[in-house]
Amino acid sequence: MAETPTAATPPSRPIRFVLNGEAREVSGAKPTTTLLDHLRQTERLTGTKEGCAEGDCGACTVLLCEPDGSGGIARRSVNACIQFLPAMNGRAVETIEHLGRDGPTKLQTAMVESHASQCGFCTPGFVMQLHSAWLTGALGDRQSVKDVVSGNLCRCTGYGPIVDAGLAIAGEPVPDTAGEDAALSARLTEMEGAGVFAYEASGGRWFTPTSVDDLADTYAAHPDAVLVAGATDVGLWVTKQYRELPLLIDVSKVRDLMMIEERQDKVYLGAAVTHRTARQVLASIHPDLGEMLRRFAGYQIRNAGTVGGNIANGSPIGDLPPCLIALGARLFLRKGDDLRVVALEDFFIDYGRQDREKGEFVAAVEVPRLSDDQRFFAHKISKRFDSDISAVMAAFRLTFAATGDGAVVSEARLAFGGMAGIPKRAKAAEAALVGRPFDAAAAEDAMAAMAGDFAPLTDMRASSGYRLKTAQNLLKRFQLEHSGVATARIAVIGPDALEEVA
Repeated sequence: MAETPTAATPPSRPIRFVLNGEAREVSGAKPTTTLLDHLRQTERLTGTKEGCAEGDCGACTVLLCEPDGSGGIARRSVNACIQFLPAMNGRAVETIEHLGRDGPTKLQTAMVESHASQCGFCTPGFVMQLHSAWLTGALGDRQSVKDVVSGNLCRCTGYGPIVDAGLAIAGEPVPDTAGEDAALSARLTEMEGAGVFAYEASGGRWFTPTSVDDLADTYAAHPDAVLVAGATDVGLWVTKQYRELPLLIDVSKVRDLMMIEERQDKVYLGAAVTHRTARQVLASIHPDLGEMLRRFAGYQIRNAGTVGGNIANGSPIGDLPPCLIALGARLFLRKGDDLRVVALEDFFIDYGRQDREKGEFVAAVEVPRLSDDQRFFAHKISKRFDSDISAVMAAFRLTFAATGDGAVVSEARLAFGGMAGIPKRAKAAEAALVGRPFDAAAAEDAMAAMAGDFAPLTDMRASSGYRLKTAQNLLKRFQLEHSGVATARIAVIGPDALEEVA
Protein backbone atom coordinates (compact mmCIF):
# COMPACT_ATOMS: atom_id res chain seq x y z
CA MET A 1 0.00 0.00 0.00
CA ALA A 2 1.38 3.40 -0.96
CA GLU A 3 2.29 5.75 1.87
CA THR A 4 -0.23 8.58 2.36
CA PRO A 5 1.46 11.96 1.86
CA THR A 6 1.72 14.08 5.01
CA ALA A 7 3.52 17.28 6.00
CA ALA A 8 6.54 15.16 7.00
CA THR A 9 6.22 12.87 3.98
CA PRO A 10 5.14 15.03 1.02
CA PRO A 11 4.55 13.59 -2.46
CA SER A 12 7.55 12.97 -4.71
CA ARG A 13 8.56 15.66 -7.18
CA PRO A 14 11.11 15.62 -10.00
CA ILE A 15 14.56 17.14 -9.51
CA ARG A 16 14.55 20.51 -11.24
CA PHE A 17 17.75 22.45 -11.79
CA VAL A 18 19.68 24.49 -14.34
CA LEU A 19 22.61 22.91 -16.15
CA ASN A 20 24.85 25.19 -18.20
CA GLY A 21 22.01 27.69 -18.57
CA GLU A 22 19.36 25.15 -19.56
CA ALA A 23 16.53 23.76 -17.43
CA ARG A 24 16.64 20.11 -16.47
CA GLU A 25 14.01 17.85 -14.90
CA VAL A 26 15.00 14.40 -13.65
CA SER A 27 12.61 11.70 -12.44
CA GLY A 28 13.87 8.10 -12.34
CA ALA A 29 17.48 8.45 -11.20
CA LYS A 30 18.40 6.74 -7.95
CA PRO A 31 18.65 9.33 -5.12
CA THR A 32 22.28 8.37 -4.49
CA THR A 33 23.24 9.01 -8.12
CA THR A 34 26.20 11.38 -8.01
CA LEU A 35 26.19 14.59 -9.96
CA LEU A 36 29.33 13.40 -11.73
CA ASP A 37 27.69 10.19 -12.95
CA HIS A 38 24.71 12.17 -14.21
CA LEU A 39 26.93 14.64 -16.05
CA ARG A 40 29.07 12.01 -17.70
CA GLN A 41 26.66 9.15 -18.29
CA THR A 42 23.35 10.92 -18.90
CA GLU A 43 24.30 14.38 -20.13
CA ARG A 44 27.45 13.16 -21.90
CA LEU A 45 29.38 16.13 -20.50
CA THR A 46 32.64 14.26 -20.25
CA GLY A 47 34.91 17.25 -19.71
CA THR A 48 34.29 16.77 -15.98
CA LYS A 49 36.56 13.89 -15.00
CA GLU A 50 36.47 11.17 -12.37
CA GLY A 51 39.80 10.74 -10.64
CA CYS A 52 39.47 9.68 -7.01
CA ALA A 53 35.67 9.56 -6.51
CA GLU A 54 36.16 10.85 -2.96
CA GLY A 55 36.65 14.61 -3.28
CA ASP A 56 40.44 14.60 -3.03
CA CYS A 57 41.74 15.27 -6.53
CA GLY A 58 39.49 18.03 -7.90
CA ALA A 59 39.26 16.60 -11.43
CA CYS A 60 35.45 16.70 -11.16
CA THR A 61 35.20 20.34 -10.01
CA VAL A 62 32.08 22.21 -11.13
CA LEU A 63 30.56 25.56 -10.24
CA LEU A 64 27.45 25.43 -8.06
CA CYS A 65 25.14 28.45 -8.03
CA GLU A 66 22.17 29.08 -5.74
CA PRO A 67 20.05 31.98 -4.47
CA ASP A 68 21.87 33.94 -1.77
CA GLY A 69 18.71 34.99 0.08
CA SER A 70 18.86 38.62 -1.06
CA GLY A 71 17.94 38.28 -4.73
CA GLY A 72 21.43 37.45 -5.96
CA ILE A 73 23.48 34.34 -6.57
CA ALA A 74 26.06 32.65 -4.34
CA ARG A 75 28.72 30.68 -6.18
CA ARG A 76 31.08 27.98 -4.95
CA SER A 77 33.15 25.19 -6.43
CA VAL A 78 32.28 21.63 -5.40
CA ASN A 79 33.36 18.09 -6.17
CA ALA A 80 30.72 16.58 -8.46
CA CYS A 81 31.89 13.05 -7.58
CA ILE A 82 30.38 13.17 -4.07
CA GLN A 83 27.43 15.51 -4.61
CA PHE A 84 24.12 13.66 -4.88
CA LEU A 85 21.85 14.61 -7.77
CA PRO A 86 18.71 15.44 -5.69
CA ALA A 87 20.76 18.09 -3.85
CA MET A 88 20.82 20.04 -7.13
CA ASN A 89 17.09 20.77 -6.92
CA GLY A 90 16.66 24.55 -7.13
CA ARG A 91 20.33 25.08 -7.91
CA ALA A 92 22.41 25.69 -11.04
CA VAL A 93 25.48 23.80 -12.21
CA GLU A 94 28.13 25.00 -14.65
CA THR A 95 30.72 22.66 -16.16
CA ILE A 96 33.86 23.18 -18.22
CA GLU A 97 31.81 22.93 -21.42
CA HIS A 98 29.82 26.02 -20.40
CA LEU A 99 32.94 28.01 -19.61
CA GLY A 100 34.27 27.68 -23.15
CA ARG A 101 30.96 28.06 -24.97
CA ASP A 102 31.94 31.36 -26.62
CA GLY A 103 35.60 30.51 -27.19
CA PRO A 104 38.53 30.33 -24.77
CA THR A 105 38.39 32.61 -21.76
CA LYS A 106 41.39 34.57 -20.51
CA LEU A 107 42.00 31.84 -17.95
CA GLN A 108 41.94 29.09 -20.55
CA THR A 109 44.25 31.13 -22.78
CA ALA A 110 46.61 31.68 -19.82
CA MET A 111 46.65 27.93 -19.18
CA VAL A 112 47.74 27.34 -22.78
CA GLU A 113 50.31 30.12 -22.84
CA SER A 114 51.78 29.00 -19.50
CA HIS A 115 52.04 25.40 -20.76
CA ALA A 116 49.96 24.49 -17.70
CA SER A 117 48.35 21.41 -19.20
CA GLN A 118 50.40 18.25 -19.55
CA CYS A 119 48.46 14.98 -19.73
CA GLY A 120 45.33 17.15 -19.47
CA PHE A 121 43.26 14.91 -17.23
CA CYS A 122 43.24 17.30 -14.28
CA THR A 123 43.06 20.46 -16.39
CA PRO A 124 39.24 20.93 -16.50
CA GLY A 125 39.11 20.73 -12.70
CA PHE A 126 41.90 23.27 -12.26
CA VAL A 127 40.24 25.63 -14.76
CA MET A 128 36.85 25.40 -13.05
CA GLN A 129 38.43 25.89 -9.63
CA LEU A 130 40.44 28.94 -10.69
CA HIS A 131 37.41 30.34 -12.54
CA SER A 132 35.24 29.97 -9.45
CA ALA A 133 37.90 31.59 -7.26
CA TRP A 134 38.21 34.50 -9.69
CA LEU A 135 34.42 35.06 -9.70
CA THR A 136 34.31 35.06 -5.89
CA GLY A 137 37.33 37.32 -5.40
CA ALA A 138 39.60 34.67 -3.88
CA LEU A 139 42.53 35.17 -6.28
CA GLY A 140 45.23 37.61 -5.22
CA ASP A 141 48.89 36.87 -4.65
CA ARG A 142 50.72 33.64 -5.39
CA GLN A 143 49.94 32.13 -1.98
CA SER A 144 46.22 32.75 -2.42
CA VAL A 145 46.31 30.94 -5.77
CA LYS A 146 48.07 28.01 -4.11
CA ASP A 147 45.42 27.95 -1.39
CA VAL A 148 42.66 27.98 -3.98
CA VAL A 149 43.98 24.88 -5.77
CA SER A 150 44.75 23.01 -2.55
CA GLY A 151 42.02 20.53 -3.44
CA ASN A 152 43.28 19.86 -6.98
CA LEU A 153 45.97 17.31 -7.81
CA CYS A 154 48.24 17.34 -10.86
CA ARG A 155 50.07 14.05 -11.06
CA CYS A 156 52.31 15.42 -13.82
CA THR A 157 53.65 17.93 -11.24
CA GLY A 158 52.72 20.94 -13.35
CA TYR A 159 51.76 23.15 -10.41
CA GLY A 160 54.12 26.04 -11.22
CA PRO A 161 52.60 26.86 -14.64
CA ILE A 162 49.08 26.33 -13.26
CA VAL A 163 49.72 28.85 -10.49
CA ASP A 164 51.17 31.24 -13.10
CA ALA A 165 47.94 30.93 -15.09
CA GLY A 166 45.91 31.73 -12.00
CA LEU A 167 48.05 34.78 -11.31
CA ALA A 168 47.55 35.94 -14.89
CA ILE A 169 43.84 36.48 -14.28
CA ALA A 170 43.98 37.48 -10.61
CA GLY A 171 43.74 41.17 -11.40
CA GLU A 172 41.15 40.85 -14.15
CA PRO A 173 37.88 42.66 -13.29
CA VAL A 174 34.90 40.44 -12.59
CA PRO A 175 31.94 41.35 -14.84
CA ASP A 176 28.82 42.88 -13.31
CA THR A 177 26.18 40.17 -13.51
CA ALA A 178 23.66 41.63 -11.06
CA GLY A 179 20.84 41.62 -13.61
CA GLU A 180 21.50 38.06 -14.78
CA ASP A 181 21.93 36.91 -11.18
CA ALA A 182 18.56 38.35 -10.14
CA ALA A 183 16.86 36.55 -13.01
CA LEU A 184 18.63 33.28 -12.22
CA SER A 185 17.79 33.59 -8.53
CA ALA A 186 14.11 34.00 -9.31
CA ARG A 187 14.23 31.10 -11.75
CA LEU A 188 15.88 28.77 -9.24
CA THR A 189 13.47 29.78 -6.47
CA GLU A 190 10.54 28.89 -8.72
CA MET A 191 12.18 25.57 -9.62
CA GLU A 192 12.80 24.66 -5.99
CA GLY A 193 9.16 24.92 -5.05
CA ALA A 194 7.63 25.46 -1.62
CA GLY A 195 7.81 23.27 1.45
CA VAL A 196 9.82 20.10 1.90
CA PHE A 197 11.20 18.76 -1.37
CA ALA A 198 10.64 15.01 -1.64
CA TYR A 199 12.05 12.75 -4.31
CA GLU A 200 11.53 9.02 -4.72
CA ALA A 201 12.97 6.65 -7.33
CA SER A 202 14.52 3.18 -7.64
CA GLY A 203 13.57 2.22 -4.10
CA GLY A 204 15.22 5.27 -2.50
CA ARG A 205 13.81 8.45 -0.99
CA TRP A 206 15.22 11.92 -0.41
CA PHE A 207 13.87 14.87 1.58
CA THR A 208 15.12 18.46 1.60
CA PRO A 209 13.50 20.64 4.28
CA THR A 210 14.21 24.38 4.34
CA SER A 211 13.31 25.22 7.95
CA VAL A 212 14.51 23.69 11.20
CA ASP A 213 10.93 22.88 12.20
CA ASP A 214 10.38 20.98 8.96
CA LEU A 215 13.68 19.17 9.53
CA ALA A 216 12.64 18.19 13.05
CA ASP A 217 9.26 16.91 11.82
CA THR A 218 10.76 15.04 8.86
CA TYR A 219 13.47 13.40 10.96
CA ALA A 220 10.98 12.48 13.68
CA ALA A 221 8.85 10.76 11.02
CA HIS A 222 11.90 9.04 9.51
CA PRO A 223 14.40 8.53 12.39
CA ASP A 224 16.34 5.89 10.44
CA ALA A 225 17.20 8.35 7.68
CA VAL A 226 20.80 9.36 6.99
CA LEU A 227 21.38 13.09 7.38
CA VAL A 228 23.52 14.62 4.64
CA ALA A 229 24.83 18.16 4.25
CA GLY A 230 27.91 18.61 2.08
CA ALA A 231 28.17 14.84 1.44
CA THR A 232 31.93 15.02 2.04
CA ASP A 233 31.61 11.93 4.24
CA VAL A 234 28.31 10.31 3.24
CA GLY A 235 29.23 10.60 -0.43
CA LEU A 236 32.10 8.18 0.16
CA TRP A 237 29.74 5.67 1.72
CA VAL A 238 28.32 5.32 -1.78
CA THR A 239 31.35 5.82 -4.03
CA LYS A 240 33.83 3.81 -1.95
CA GLN A 241 31.84 1.52 0.31
CA TYR A 242 28.99 0.88 -2.16
CA ARG A 243 26.46 1.17 0.62
CA GLU A 244 22.74 1.29 -0.10
CA LEU A 245 21.19 4.38 1.48
CA PRO A 246 17.43 4.02 1.01
CA LEU A 247 16.44 7.18 2.88
CA LEU A 248 18.30 10.50 3.13
CA ILE A 249 17.44 13.91 4.56
CA ASP A 250 19.40 16.84 3.14
CA VAL A 251 20.05 19.66 5.65
CA SER A 252 22.05 21.89 3.31
CA LYS A 253 19.10 24.22 2.66
CA VAL A 254 17.85 24.59 6.23
CA ARG A 255 18.22 28.33 6.64
CA ASP A 256 18.09 28.20 10.45
CA LEU A 257 21.14 25.91 10.49
CA MET A 258 23.18 28.45 8.52
CA MET A 259 23.00 31.13 11.19
CA ILE A 260 26.11 32.80 12.61
CA GLU A 261 25.77 34.93 15.72
CA GLU A 262 28.81 36.71 17.08
CA ARG A 263 28.67 37.99 20.63
CA GLN A 264 31.28 39.62 22.80
CA ASP A 265 32.03 36.46 24.77
CA LYS A 266 30.96 33.66 22.41
CA VAL A 267 30.06 32.67 18.87
CA TYR A 268 27.14 30.55 17.70
CA LEU A 269 27.50 28.53 14.50
CA GLY A 270 24.60 26.70 12.89
CA ALA A 271 25.29 23.08 12.01
CA ALA A 272 25.02 23.73 8.25
CA VAL A 273 27.60 26.54 8.21
CA THR A 274 30.36 25.47 5.82
CA HIS A 275 33.98 25.34 6.87
CA ARG A 276 34.84 28.06 4.40
CA THR A 277 32.25 30.38 5.97
CA ALA A 278 33.24 29.39 9.51
CA ARG A 279 36.92 30.11 8.95
CA GLN A 280 36.74 33.89 9.24
CA VAL A 281 34.55 33.68 12.34
CA LEU A 282 36.75 31.16 14.13
CA ALA A 283 39.92 33.00 13.13
CA SER A 284 38.58 36.01 15.05
CA ILE A 285 38.77 33.86 18.19
CA HIS A 286 42.41 32.92 17.55
CA PRO A 287 44.63 32.95 14.42
CA ASP A 288 45.54 29.28 14.93
CA LEU A 289 41.93 28.36 14.19
CA GLY A 290 42.08 30.22 10.90
CA GLU A 291 45.33 28.52 9.95
CA MET A 292 43.93 25.12 10.87
CA LEU A 293 40.90 25.67 8.64
CA ARG A 294 43.17 26.84 5.80
CA ARG A 295 44.61 23.31 5.91
CA PHE A 296 41.26 21.63 6.47
CA ALA A 297 40.86 19.24 3.51
CA GLY A 298 40.81 21.02 0.12
CA TYR A 299 39.08 24.17 -1.02
CA GLN A 300 36.11 22.41 -2.61
CA ILE A 301 35.57 20.30 0.50
CA ARG A 302 35.62 23.41 2.68
CA ASN A 303 32.99 24.86 0.34
CA ALA A 304 30.67 21.89 1.00
CA GLY A 305 31.57 20.32 4.35
CA THR A 306 29.82 21.69 7.42
CA VAL A 307 30.66 22.39 11.05
CA GLY A 308 27.84 20.14 12.24
CA GLY A 309 28.78 17.36 9.88
CA ASN A 310 32.39 17.30 11.07
CA ILE A 311 31.12 16.96 14.63
CA ALA A 312 28.24 14.54 14.06
CA ASN A 313 30.23 11.96 12.11
CA GLY A 314 32.29 11.37 15.27
CA SER A 315 35.61 10.90 13.49
CA PRO A 316 38.54 10.41 15.89
CA ILE A 317 40.73 12.36 13.45
CA GLY A 318 38.40 15.26 12.69
CA ASP A 319 40.37 18.48 12.98
CA LEU A 320 37.68 20.80 14.30
CA PRO A 321 36.36 18.94 17.41
CA PRO A 322 39.66 19.05 19.37
CA CYS A 323 39.83 22.82 18.85
CA LEU A 324 36.24 23.32 19.96
CA ILE A 325 36.67 20.98 22.94
CA ALA A 326 39.73 22.91 24.08
CA LEU A 327 37.70 26.11 23.91
CA GLY A 328 34.90 24.59 26.00
CA ALA A 329 32.28 24.45 23.24
CA ARG A 330 28.73 23.28 23.84
CA LEU A 331 26.47 21.46 21.40
CA PHE A 332 22.77 22.11 20.82
CA LEU A 333 20.79 19.00 19.87
CA ARG A 334 17.16 18.96 18.75
CA LYS A 335 14.62 16.16 18.58
CA GLY A 336 11.08 17.12 17.63
CA ASP A 337 10.30 20.19 19.74
CA ASP A 338 12.89 19.35 22.40
CA LEU A 339 16.27 21.05 22.57
CA ARG A 340 19.11 19.97 24.84
CA VAL A 341 22.64 21.19 25.40
CA VAL A 342 25.70 19.02 26.02
CA ALA A 343 29.37 19.78 26.42
CA LEU A 344 31.00 18.88 23.12
CA GLU A 345 33.52 16.57 24.80
CA ASP A 346 30.63 14.56 26.30
CA PHE A 347 29.02 14.09 22.89
CA PHE A 348 31.74 11.63 21.90
CA ILE A 349 31.24 8.37 23.81
CA ASP A 350 33.34 5.78 22.01
CA TYR A 351 34.53 5.02 18.49
CA GLY A 352 31.44 5.22 16.27
CA ARG A 353 29.17 6.17 19.20
CA GLN A 354 27.87 9.65 20.00
CA ASP A 355 25.35 10.93 22.51
CA ARG A 356 22.61 11.38 19.91
CA GLU A 357 19.25 9.66 19.93
CA LYS A 358 17.33 8.48 16.89
CA GLY A 359 15.62 11.46 15.28
CA GLU A 360 17.93 13.90 17.09
CA PHE A 361 20.21 16.18 15.12
CA VAL A 362 22.99 18.69 15.75
CA ALA A 363 21.47 22.16 15.48
CA ALA A 364 24.30 24.49 16.50
CA VAL A 365 27.52 24.82 18.44
CA GLU A 366 28.40 27.51 20.98
CA VAL A 367 32.07 28.48 21.00
CA PRO A 368 33.41 30.67 23.84
CA ARG A 369 35.84 33.43 22.97
CA LEU A 370 39.13 33.72 24.80
CA SER A 371 39.38 35.98 27.83
CA ASP A 372 42.41 38.09 28.64
CA ASP A 373 43.69 35.52 31.12
CA GLN A 374 43.62 32.64 28.62
CA ARG A 375 46.11 31.38 26.06
CA PHE A 376 45.31 29.12 23.11
CA PHE A 377 47.31 26.89 20.78
CA ALA A 378 46.26 24.65 17.88
CA HIS A 379 48.50 22.67 15.58
CA LYS A 380 47.94 20.00 12.94
CA ILE A 381 50.55 17.37 12.16
CA SER A 382 50.27 15.63 8.79
CA LYS A 383 52.51 14.22 6.10
CA ARG A 384 51.72 17.01 3.66
CA PHE A 385 50.44 20.53 4.16
CA ASP A 386 47.37 20.61 1.92
CA SER A 387 44.41 18.26 1.82
CA ASP A 388 45.74 15.67 4.23
CA ILE A 389 44.37 13.81 7.22
CA SER A 390 45.99 14.51 10.58
CA ALA A 391 48.29 12.08 12.31
CA VAL A 392 47.85 14.24 15.42
CA MET A 393 45.70 17.31 15.96
CA ALA A 394 46.39 19.22 19.17
CA ALA A 395 44.47 22.12 20.70
CA PHE A 396 45.21 23.65 24.13
CA ARG A 397 43.62 26.37 26.23
CA LEU A 398 45.18 27.45 29.49
CA THR A 399 43.60 29.87 31.96
CA PHE A 400 45.94 31.74 34.28
CA ALA A 401 45.46 33.25 37.73
CA ALA A 402 47.71 35.88 39.28
CA THR A 403 49.51 35.04 42.53
CA GLY A 404 52.12 36.80 44.61
CA ASP A 405 54.81 34.79 42.83
CA GLY A 406 53.40 35.27 39.34
CA ALA A 407 50.78 33.63 37.16
CA VAL A 408 49.84 29.99 37.59
CA VAL A 409 47.59 27.74 35.52
CA SER A 410 44.11 27.73 37.07
CA GLU A 411 42.50 25.58 34.35
CA ALA A 412 43.97 23.43 31.58
CA ARG A 413 42.15 21.98 28.59
CA LEU A 414 44.37 19.83 26.37
CA ALA A 415 42.42 18.17 23.54
CA PHE A 416 43.67 15.85 20.83
CA GLY A 417 42.55 14.14 17.66
CA GLY A 418 44.25 11.00 16.38
CA MET A 419 45.23 9.84 19.86
CA ALA A 420 42.18 7.73 20.74
CA GLY A 421 38.95 6.38 19.26
CA ILE A 422 37.33 9.78 19.86
CA PRO A 423 38.53 13.37 20.17
CA LYS A 424 39.72 13.37 23.78
CA ARG A 425 41.20 15.50 26.53
CA ALA A 426 44.45 14.59 28.28
CA LYS A 427 43.13 14.74 31.85
CA ALA A 428 46.28 13.51 33.60
CA ALA A 429 48.44 15.99 31.72
CA GLU A 430 45.97 18.77 32.56
CA ALA A 431 46.17 17.92 36.26
CA ALA A 432 49.96 18.11 36.14
CA LEU A 433 49.74 21.74 34.99
CA VAL A 434 47.07 23.15 37.30
CA GLY A 435 48.32 25.28 40.17
CA ARG A 436 51.78 25.74 38.70
CA PRO A 437 53.54 28.29 36.51
CA PHE A 438 53.58 27.15 32.89
CA ASP A 439 57.31 26.66 32.84
CA ALA A 440 59.63 23.95 31.50
CA ALA A 441 59.29 21.80 34.62
CA ALA A 442 55.49 21.84 34.50
CA ALA A 443 55.52 21.03 30.80
CA GLU A 444 57.88 18.08 31.33
CA ASP A 445 55.67 16.68 34.09
CA ALA A 446 52.57 17.06 31.94
CA MET A 447 54.32 15.41 29.00
CA ALA A 448 55.19 12.43 31.21
CA ALA A 449 51.63 12.26 32.53
CA MET A 450 50.29 12.22 28.98
CA ALA A 451 51.58 8.67 28.58
CA GLY A 452 48.81 7.64 30.96
CA ASP A 453 46.15 9.49 29.01
CA PHE A 454 46.57 7.77 25.66
CA ALA A 455 47.49 4.48 24.05
CA PRO A 456 47.35 5.54 20.38
CA LEU A 457 46.91 3.13 17.51
CA THR A 458 49.51 2.40 14.87
CA ASP A 459 48.20 2.80 11.35
CA MET A 460 49.30 3.97 7.92
CA ARG A 461 49.64 7.56 9.08
CA ALA A 462 51.79 7.11 12.15
CA SER A 463 52.94 4.65 14.77
CA SER A 464 51.70 4.68 18.34
CA GLY A 465 55.08 5.88 19.61
CA TYR A 466 55.27 8.63 17.02
CA ARG A 467 51.83 9.90 17.95
CA LEU A 468 52.55 10.00 21.67
CA LYS A 469 55.94 11.65 21.25
CA THR A 470 54.51 14.22 18.87
CA ALA A 471 51.62 15.02 21.20
CA GLN A 472 54.06 15.53 24.07
CA ASN A 473 56.33 17.71 21.95
CA LEU A 474 53.43 19.90 20.85
CA LEU A 475 52.77 20.72 24.49
CA LYS A 476 56.47 21.54 24.84
CA ARG A 477 56.20 23.80 21.80
CA PHE A 478 53.30 25.63 23.38
CA GLN A 479 55.32 26.14 26.55
CA LEU A 480 58.27 27.49 24.56
CA GLU A 481 56.04 29.90 22.65
CA HIS A 482 54.38 30.98 25.90
CA SER A 483 57.76 31.66 27.49
CA GLY A 484 58.84 33.77 24.52
CA VAL A 485 61.27 31.31 22.96
CA ALA A 486 60.90 31.57 19.20
CA THR A 487 59.99 28.27 17.54
CA ALA A 488 59.45 27.84 13.82
CA ARG A 489 56.06 26.34 13.08
CA ILE A 490 56.53 22.89 11.52
CA ALA A 491 53.33 21.97 9.69
CA VAL A 492 54.53 18.85 7.91
CA ILE A 493 56.60 16.65 10.14
CA GLY A 494 58.29 13.26 9.93
CA PRO A 495 60.09 11.11 12.48
CA ASP A 496 63.46 12.66 11.67
CA ALA A 497 62.14 16.10 12.58
CA LEU A 498 60.83 15.16 16.01
CA GLU A 499 63.88 16.45 17.84
CA GLU A 500 63.29 19.91 16.39
CA VAL A 501 60.28 20.30 18.69
CA ALA A 502 61.72 18.38 21.64
